[in-house]
Amino acid sequence: MKKWTGYRSELAQEKFDVIIIGSGMSGLTTAVLLGQHNYRVLLVEKHFKAGGFTHTFKRKQYEWDVGIHYIGEVHNTKTYARRLFDRVTDGKLQWAKMDDNYDRIIFPDKSYDFIAPKEKFIDSLSAHFPEEEHNIREYVNLLNSQVKSVKGFFSSKALPKWLAPLLRNSMTKQFYKNANRTTKEVLGELTQNEKLLGVLTGQWGDHGLPPERSSFAMHAMVARHYLDGGNYPVGGSRMIAEYTTDLIEKLGGKVVVSTGVDEILVHGGKVTGVRLENGNELFADKVVSSAGLVNTVNTFLRNQPQFSKFKSKLKKVQPTESYLCLYIGLKKSAKELGLKTTNLWIYPGYNHDKNIADYQQDPDGDFPVVYVSFPSAKDPDWDKNHPGCATMEAITLGRWEWVEKWDKKPWKKRGNEYENFKEEISQKILNIVFKHVPNVKESLDHYELSTPLSVRDMAHYPAGEMYGLNHTPKRFRQKWLRPQTGIKNLYLTGQDITTVGLTSALFSGLLTASTILGKNLFKEL
Repeated sequence: MKKWTGYRSELAQEKFDVIIIGSGMSGLTTAVLLGQHNYRVLLVEKHFKAGGFTHTFKRKQYEWDVGIHYIGEVHNTKTYARRLFDRVTDGKLQWAKMDDNYDRIIFPDKSYDFIAPKEKFIDSLSAHFPEEEHNIREYVNLLNSQVKSVKGFFSSKALPKWLAPLLRNSMTKQFYKNANRTTKEVLGELTQNEKLLGVLTGQWGDHGLPPERSSFAMHAMVARHYLDGGNYPVGGSRMIAEYTTDLIEKLGGKVVVSTGVDEILVHGGKVTGVRLENGNELFADKVVSSAGLVNTVNTFLRNQPQFSKFKSKLKKVQPTESYLCLYIGLKKSAKELGLKTTNLWIYPGYNHDKNIADYQQDPDGDFPVVYVSFPSAKDPDWDKNHPGCATMEAITLGRWEWVEKWDKKPWKKRGNEYENFKEEISQKILNIVFKHVPNVKESLDHYELSTPLSVRDMAHYPAGEMYGLNHTPKRFRQKWLRPQTGIKNLYLTGQDITTVGLTSALFSGLLTASTILGKNLFKEL
């Protein structure tokens, strides 16, 4: 496991072309791509580990990823996603293909398997809904059509401001045809079968919104992303940050952790650098924020009146909900326990919007979703690195309001009431896990629950947001969500300017680097 370096005062004497705030996938990607074009980059990270949601943590002999559960498309070396991952990790990151049955959607009366590739997916669902086979095929065609339009939408964000009004409409017209509509609206024209609708939208947790609220574009990107199956990084998700930061340093850049930014410095309408939380100032020609739009606008630019328009624009888009994750350690190997790589999505009913509404009315009732992942079964290097044990993760929705009263108390020192709150939820989640994976009960050795406060502390989203900004139709209409800002030489990157997910964050880094360089880096892949 890589040892990370903290801030040293000598850094203030060094010359950097770009300072990047935040070391999530987008910041890492931007840093590598700029470094490969002879920019000297300094990447500063507030957490004590680099990687954002790709980092891992350990307890005893166990290790868990905090955000990467499966990635589509990267098993195919010809896809843009695989080629870009290879580029930013110096070709070192390897991927393990999951079982063809990548997701299992579980309801009280029945389970449904999502099986790769596309034809098996269609056949599997058609076996449950034979009268809907034509509509299931049309659904897959609709996913493909929507995803084909995404490149134009993303590319339009990198256009120079003077050119964007001239070309944006032609580049995004096909994308907006269904991006402006909810998932429920679009799929409701395909079928009226409520059970089939519940199954097809059974991955809504991958982007954070149920079908009556999510943009169909977001649903399509997620569903299509996995149609050919899921993959997991060999060695665990921490290898992503380790390989990318090695490359950043090889290219002459630097990565420092435990280094929070207090403010982005602006003089005469132009960025000059950043002020750190310790009061030191660092200077560069350009600054890129990979810390999320809310942090950038409300914290880093709080003293910039010319940026106040962004505060009013932010009110048009809401942050996503947070989540609760139970990290489980088992004292037998995945093979001994018979654990597979298939993810479980466990629901109390087929109407996802109703499930959430019921839960918000009665938090003591059924969870609206419990997602169960088996990282130790997915990683072929696990047994070599962690012999004789296995891990699981179980995730459900959580709300900031539930934990806000402990907001000011430090990590690990929030008192018995907070610990009792976590224990009650942990037991409730464990009961669901044991119901669906009963063979792990006797091997339970360790468990701990992360809450929205954990997300806030580790990822620094102010209310523990899961996926940045909500992926509603309205969000996709915000033309200002792009790399360029109203301040010269200040740029944005991350899922807020593209969409949720590791691959999307990866491509947001490509967009931002393309914007800074004034060239289309897609052509270099």
